[in-house]
Amino acid sequence: MNLGERIVKLALGPILYYWPRETVLQFYSAIADTPVDIVYLGEAVCSRRHELRLADWLEIGDMLAAAGKEVVLSTQVLLEAKTDITALRRITGNGRFAVEANDMGAAHCMGGKPFIAGPHLNIYNAPTLDLIAVAGATRWVMPLEMSREQLTQVLRQRESKIETEVFSYGRMPLAFSARCFAARHRNLPKDDCQFVCMEYPDGLPLKTRESQHFLTINGIQTQSALVYNLVHELPAMAAMGVDTVRISPQSQHTSRIIELFHAVISGQMAAADAMAQMAPLMPEEACDGYWHGKPGLEKIAA
Repeated sequence: MNLGERIVKLALGPILYYWPRETVLQFYSAIADTPVDIVYLGEAVCSRRHELRLADWLEIGDMLAAAGKEVVLSTQVLLEAKTDITALRRITGNGRFAVEANDMGAAHCMGGKPFIAGPHLNIYNAPTLDLIAVAGATRWVMPLEMSREQLTQVLRQRESKIETEVFSYGRMPLAFSARCFAARHRNLPKDDCQFVCMEYPDGLPLKTRESQHFLTINGIQTQSALVYNLVHELPAMAAMGVDTVRISPQSQHTSRIIELFHAVISGQMAAADAMAQMAPLMPEEACDGYWHGKPGLEKIAA
C-alpha cells in the first residue's frame, strides 16, 4: 500500500479483550478478507483467559497466512506464575510464526532469533533501539506516549535498520497490574473472577465524579477511555519513515476501520473524510494528544 512514494503496511494488533471463542473465530474469518497486511494473534493481557489455547491460535494463523497475511504471535505483557513462563516458552518456540515480545523475558527466550519488539518494552531512545535490534528485533512498536518529535529524533539517531510500527487506532493500553480491576468491580477475588471481563467486549468505562470519560478497565489492564486515532497523521508518518501502522481490534466495525485506513494509505480517500466516516464507528470520541506531545486525552487534529 502506497502513501505518496513510500510503502506503509497496515497491521492489526492482538485482541486485548476477552471474547467468546466463537466470536474470535468469526472475527478472524472476517479479517482474512480485509486489506490488512499483518495480524498479531494471542493473549497479551491475562493468563486466566482460556477460550483459545496456543493450538487454536496456530490454526487461526494458518488460515490467515493462507489468505496472504503476515502472522505474528504476541506474548503476555505481565508474567506472574510458572505456568505463564511455560506458555511464553511455547509461544517463542512455536517454529511457525514470528513473535512479538512484550517483555524482556520474551526477547531473551528468542535467543537471538528475529522478533518484533512490542510497545511495552520501553524503547525511548536510539541507543536502546539499536540494542534491541542487536538482540534480534526486526521491527519495534513505538511506546504509545511517545510524541512525533521524539520518534523523529530516535529515527534520525538510530544506527540499525529496524522497521518502525506505530499504534494508530484504538483504546490505548496504558498500564498493567497484578490486581484484576474488573473482578474488584464485582467484589470478586482475582482467583475467582468468574471471567466477568467477558461481559465488557470493549472494556468497562470509568468516569470521573464529573461524569467525564477517563479510563477503561480491561481486567488487569488499564486503557484510555478515548480512542487514539492517528489517521490524520498517516502522510506525516510515511514522510518520517514509519513502516507500519497498527489498528487495535474493537468488538464492532474493525473490518470497516481497516478499510478506511487502507483507503487513506492507498490515496483513495482523504484523511478528513475517513475520520468523518469513523466517528460513528468508534466506541468513544477520538484523541491524539500523545502524538503531539500533549496530554493523551486531548484532540489536536481538527
